[in-house]
Amino acid sequence: MKIDGVTVEDSFAEAFDIFVSKFLITAATKKFAMIAAEETVGFGSSVIMCPAEAGIDRYVPPSETPDGRPGYVVMVCHPKKDELEHQLLERIGQCVLTAPTTAVFDDMGSDADEKLKIGFKLKFFGDGYEKEANMSGRKVYSIPIMSGEFVIEGELGIKKGVAGGNFFVMAENQTAALVGAEVAVDAIGNVEGAITPFPGGIVASGSKVGSNKYKFMSATTNEKFCPTLCDQVKSEIPSDVKGIYEIVIDGVGENAVKEAMKVGIAAAVKVSGVKRIYAANYGGTLGAYQIWLKDLIRE
Repeated sequence: MKIDGVTVEDSFAEAFDIFVSKFLITAATKKFAMIAAEETVGFGSSVIMCPAEAGIDRYVPPSETPDGRPGYVVMVCHPKKDELEHQLLERIGQCVLTAPTTAVFDDMGSDADEKLKIGFKLKFFGDGYEKEANMSGRKVYSIPIMSGEFVIEGELGIKKGVAGGNFFVMAENQTAALVGAEVAVDAIGNVEGAITPFPGGIVASGSKVGSNKYKFMSATTNEKFCPTLCDQVKSEIPSDVKGIYEIVIDGVGENAVKEAMKVGIAAAVKVSGVKRIYAANYGGTLGAYQIWLKDLIRE
């Protein structure tokens, strides 16, 4: 199949279940809200080696936040629920509570499968001076700190989400592939409930499970898609492709991941020099979700 002259391969992204938390970080200014959000999602590209997958979902203007201040919704994901709770406590405790003027509120709402007592547990930092309060109908805790007070909602919602949605942007050179990936990530940024957790939303080092040579490695370079190895391995790169970047997507559900893939691909194929769109999978052995590119295009 082709879109705007770009070939869309007959392949599917193999996605899998993951637990997701989605919460709002506000601050006195948009700048400090962004700083806290960026710190919170740091080292969150892949659970292959990172303690969680994480990313910024969207900006929320003051008119739509519980405390009337600018904020950003962030998502933190982990395959294990207890590990997700641990990550929330660590990331909010170390990256948000420590940031100037911040507050934290649940953003999962009624979509949550359950609530975790993150705010309740973090309140003990107040050493007995913390207070329970109500803000816009939410039960929050006010923790005294040197600069004033840190406010956090008592419970944050989590739910079963979907991780591992992906597609490759394959182009005539590295520059075209990078531009195609960038515009794809920008488009995905408008899809609520979906994140692209890798640096800048783009994966430069697409990997495969395990190793051909080193038994101690859980993941290694995907040599069949490395342009510099075309003459050394059984390459799967078409002759007109010299640059490849991957976009990986996590979402609050399968529909969010599908929509993110769809709009990302639609943006990427408009870039001059982009030749093909591909999706990576493990033959159905890794995850329960098979998101076929051809179905996205037909939609």
